[in-house]
Amino acid sequence: MSEHCHTETQSCGCSGNPKFDGMDAAYKKILWIVIAINAGMFLVEFFSGYLAKSQGLKADALDFLGDSLTYGMSLAVIGMSLKVRSTAALLKGFSLLLMGLWVLGSTAYNSLYLSLPAAHIMGVVSIMALAANLTSVLLLMRYKDGDANVRSVWQCSRNDAIGNVAIMIAALGVWGTATRWPDLVVAAILASLFLRSAYLILKQGWQEYQNAPTVTET
Repeated sequence: MSEHCHTETQSCGCSGNPKFDGMDAAYKKILWIVIAINAGMFLVEFFSGYLAKSQGLKADALDFLGDSLTYGMSLAVIGMSLKVRSTAALLKGFSLLLMGLWVLGSTAYNSLYLSLPAAHIMGVVSIMALAANLTSVLLLMRYKDGDANVRSVWQCSRNDAIGNVAIMIAALGVWGTATRWPDLVVAAILASLFLRSAYLILKQGWQEYQNAPTVTET
């Protein structure tokens, strides 16, 4: 076993222990980079979504904002007790649940009132967002197995990359059919991803919360 693996067994997975808790300087540095990437792309997609009248871009912008906030929460609780970290994961799970429900509701509403999105804006912005998310995924891939707090970061970044590919397909669909339905379908798919990740994070977070030692336990 190398010296690097000896000192960072959990982060590199050399020990076979998947419950990495984030206590690694390199991981914290990567989190700061990923937070900056997500915050920047939120601003880009937020204004582009309204400009393009794209529900898919708006949903993805909301996802970038949620990721920035939840990654910040993940960074804040690193090194704290399992009870605190699992509680943070539960909060992130609930935020994803609310996000998914909001996107579903707004998509249903806009299916009646939304005008035709601008496919060219959707395409360009989705390519930018995909590049940003793939960068985040590659940075975080080494840490994809961990406690609920760490794993939620990976889940969000992976979902974002999938969502961006879906928006690119939606842009082609809007352009090819001259209808808004491909954009709305993608927004609904993104909502389902939010809901599935919320379920997984809440499930693991609750298990870890229940198994966390009490203050009196060592």
